[in-house]
Amino acid sequence: MRLIIMFDLPTETSDDRRNYRRFRKKLINQGFLMIQYSVYCRVCVTKQSAQFLENKISAFAPEKGLIQSFMMTEKQYNDMHFITGKKKEDVRNSSERTIIL
Repeated sequence: MRLIIMFDLPTETSDDRRNYRRFRKKLINQGFLMIQYSVYCRVCVTKQSAQFLENKISAFAPEKGLIQSFMMTEKQYNDMHFITGKKKEDVRNSSERTIIL
């Protein structure tokens, strides 16, 4: 299961920029990897863990802007087509590291 967070946050004032940086940093601390600007992805073991993480993100999300989440299966994620550019072969972006106890 993958949880994808897409956001468009304002950066007009210094408070807006601070909120943007804090949100982005908290996403990274939660284990998300940037797959495009303002699009972050994380591997989750189950749908329940993805929903838990989604609730956690909504707790620290800034009030202004637009933040969207999207849950997809590994098969759906692997069926993604690249029109330009190449897939990054980063081991952190792989479900192979996931260990289920």
